[in-house]
Amino acid sequence: MTALPPAAHLAALMSLDGMWPRRARLVLARRSPEAAWEALLDGALARSVPLLRALRGRGPELVQGWAEQARALDVPRLWQRHLQLGIGVTEPRAHPAALREDPAPPTVLFHRGGFDHLDGARVAIVGTRKCTRYGRDVAFDLGAQLAEAGVGVVSGLALGIDAEAHRGALAGTPTAPPIAVVGSGLDVVYPRANDVLWQQVAERGLLLSEAPLGAAPEGWRFPARNRLIAALADVVVVVESHVRGGSMSTVDEALRRDRPVLAVPGSVRSDASAGTNALLAQGAGPVTGVDDVLAVLGCTPGPRRPVADDRLAPDEMGATVLDAVGWQPSTLDQVVLRTAFDVGAVALAVERLIEAGWLVRTGGWLERVPAHR
Repeated sequence: MTALPPAAHLAALMSLDGMWPRRARLVLARRSPEAAWEALLDGALARSVPLLRALRGRGPELVQGWAEQARALDVPRLWQRHLQLGIGVTEPRAHPAALREDPAPPTVLFHRGGFDHLDGARVAIVGTRKCTRYGRDVAFDLGAQLAEAGVGVVSGLALGIDAEAHRGALAGTPTAPPIAVVGSGLDVVYPRANDVLWQQVAERGLLLSEAPLGAAPEGWRFPARNRLIAALADVVVVVESHVRGGSMSTVDEALRRDRPVLAVPGSVRSDASAGTNALLAQGAGPVTGVDDVLAVLGCTPGPRRPVADDRLAPDEMGATVLDAVGWQPSTLDQVVLRTAFDVGAVALAVERLIEAGWLVRTGGWLERVPAHR
């Protein structure tokens, strides 16, 4: 046991059932991880009146359960699993400055990738899981252009806007690594649909979590995760959000930390943009392109590479239909009304545009696809 580093005992403590961050802070108060572990094993924690009072009514029950688990846990084996997975474990004094100096610092950080990936400017891109194609494309473009400009893209690896921002940050020729904060153990990929993206971020950037190995993505972990996203960001950009979307908790955490909050304008007819449009009405800065974000960071915009587009150009009918769809989700009926063409002709033109990559159909909605897709 003496040959193990303090991080091994910290990881062991956090793996105990019900050892939430607040409770861990109480257990570790004035104790090293090794001392706290030994105090569990020899019963000293069970006799600590201040700790039991701080844990309130469930104190004796919790400490007894932790002690039983601790006696059954093979700490060297657990630590070896962290080493095999390439997962580091740090306590507050070893956290990166942005989190060490935060008003609500994490008790522990599990990470894949080095903290040197946090060097330089960082922008959080957040938004709804139920996004439109417009939102996904904007998030992808912002992620790609910020990474090419040397700005680290921070997000939560959720479906929708988060995932597209990180896909963009990994595309092209990025000069800054992606940074993700997740709400589960680093061996529990959530959502499963982002498995490949999760691994890419871990291999090329930094993956962070407060949750121990094996921890499920419980609901309470995501607001806690959002505060870390806000703490790591120099600027927070909301691409699409419903009025009560989860990304609004990231906005609240950013404002508590005096971080600038920017928002991407969206259609007044789109529920997915209701939250971002409300932020703009409340004074958030608008984002119409990456230069708006770079300006807030104090960075000088660089030259833009021309976007190659090898799609077959639409014919006259197709071009008219594309104009009628515009850059917000539209139904076939709406396109027919805007063009005054026969529904059959419009439907045929739409199918050709989908086949050529100019449009996509999501449910009953048609959305345009920009050149980078």
